[in-house]
Amino acid sequence: MLPANLSTRLRQHYPVLAGLDAAALDTLLAGANFVSLPAGTVVFDENQACQGFPLLLDGAIRVIKSAPSGRELQLYRVLPGESCILTSSCLLGHTRYQARGVTEATTDLLLLPASAFQTLIDNQPDFREYVFHLFSDRLTDLMHLVSAVAFQKLDQRLAALLISKPSPIHATHQSLADELGSAREMVSRLLKGFAEQGWVKLRREHIEVTQPDALKTFSML
Repeated sequence: MLPANLSTRLRQHYPVLAGLDAAALDTLLAGANFVSLPAGTVVFDENQACQGFPLLLDGAIRVIKSAPSGRELQLYRVLPGESCILTSSCLLGHTRYQARGVTEATTDLLLLPASAFQTLIDNQPDFREYVFHLFSDRLTDLMHLVSAVAFQKLDQRLAALLISKPSPIHATHQSLADELGSAREMVSRLLKGFAEQGWVKLRREHIEVTQPDALKTFSML
């Protein structure tokens, strides 16, 4: 059962679909599934076949790569109005997922079947441009991530991560470690060092950045 206001929410977050006429939009929605997923739900997993193309209406999905040791590295996040380029790649290349997608919070999404995604790619130039534009943006983000992992020390990457988030930061040391592809113990030790420098103040699942300029300078050394 699709929510009554679904078409409005869809057009609000994905204006690229506003060009569809009423009949085309109705056809698109008729074959789609609306799902609401609690936080921590695995939306897709490594080596899993792609089941469709998700359009996020609320919440967020973390796309992560796991190592055999259990360590994880966040590749990117998908927010409402965005698309998952890994899913696009799987649908266009007829391949399986090479990473895992997990909801960060309660997440509402509309799952388009693969056939509907292909129809949009084939027949809607604006949608096709939107998908490929996001490919370009995500590739740039991933190149920055590769450069940071390869050439920056963990303490510099942590400093950069902290100043990229609004303060105070409500996050566990484990969640920060997951974003950096590191171990919680390492991140906790570095945060303690930042606190001793007076750059941050630490409480349980709460980090207040007190000297963002110092962190920014340190991250660029």
